[in-house]
Amino acid sequence: MIIKKFTAGTETEAIMLAKEELGMEAIVMNIKKNTPKGIYRLFRKPTVEITAALDENIAYSAQKEEPPKRNPNIIYDEDEQATAYEPSGNSTAIEQKLDKLQNMLVSQMAEQSKKKEEKQNREAEKPDAGGDENDSNIACMRLIYNQMIANEVDEQYANQVIGEIQHKLKKNAGVNYILMSMYQKIVLKLGTIKTMDDDKKKYKFFIGPTGVGKTTTIAKIASMLKMEQQKKVALMTADTYRIAAVEQLTTYANILDIPLQVIYSADEVQETMEKYKDYDVVLVDTAGRSHKNREQRDDIEKLLKAVPEEERENYLVLSATTKYRDLLKITEAYSQMTDYALIFTKLDETSCIGNILNIRMKTGAPLSYATFGQNVPDDISVIDPQSIAKQLLGGSE
Repeated sequence: MIIKKFTAGTETEAIMLAKEELGMEAIVMNIKKNTPKGIYRLFRKPTVEITAALDENIAYSAQKEEPPKRNPNIIYDEDEQATAYEPSGNSTAIEQKLDKLQNMLVSQMAEQSKKKEEKQNREAEKPDAGGDENDSNIACMRLIYNQMIANEVDEQYANQVIGEIQHKLKKNAGVNYILMSMYQKIVLKLGTIKTMDDDKKKYKFFIGPTGVGKTTTIAKIASMLKMEQQKKVALMTADTYRIAAVEQLTTYANILDIPLQVIYSADEVQETMEKYKDYDVVLVDTAGRSHKNREQRDDIEKLLKAVPEEERENYLVLSATTKYRDLLKITEAYSQMTDYALIFTKLDETSCIGNILNIRMKTGAPLSYATFGQNVPDDISVIDPQSIAKQLLGGSE
């Protein structure tokens, strides 16, 4: 594996430098923005440093023929399918992030090899030099699989991700290359993240079961939109089944100095829309309803349809602590009434985040935000595919 750093004035320029030197097969592993500190900021401009890698096994073959031109801001998987690259500005070099797992894999593979040799010696059997069992790829894949299962990735998706790279690996490809291939594949599976910056639709509906933290999440996003993006924000709530929910959102609305309208039926939505016609964004809190109750789901569907589809965007809020089996039922129920993006809450209350990958791959819905605490306006961020991939492979948080 060839790993090099490239520095330029912009992210695109740095990526192009990497592609020019290492070739179009190079993988962008990390992007870091460098801002001069102290007196140097008066004389030096900010720069962008990227870390790129190229497998030595394909470096030679890449020189034989000129590859097709590709967009430097796009990551391509092995099947030439492109996904927009969403860099993590605060991440450190990925080779450092995954160091711990790589060392662990090497150590475990050595231990397994030693045990196998001892067993063969005891049985007085010679190893089959041409057999698949001697291919170190298999031992490495098995350990990576176990890491993913330990993080509660569903067996179906763990096998799918591994299967998509396993048959394309050269024999004894090396731990580092396999690990980076898995990391790259998981990032691609998590897909492009959907944020409210990209969405021009005015009405944002927050749907989902009770107790997942919809109201607190809305308060965090309202603060983010108003304080960081200077948006003119308003609130609506149809969660009149819980008095505490209205009181909680009223408190947040007063603190943020934004209007809040309580609605008791879908018939009142049109009137509220007219009232909020001069606002940039309207966040709508809905009642936490049981996905098992068809009548309650119908109430939510009527509320959603009160706003034209071209003017609304739906966010399904799920708790990362919910069992996968229940998440499947919840997402299936809401998929029957509308499409949605995914928000995961309570990441601070679980050590396993496999369900984020599971639900993303099951529903195909884009990931959006994650929350990890009760503090408003803090404890929320855009989901970072790089960080999730690292954790699923056993890297530290």
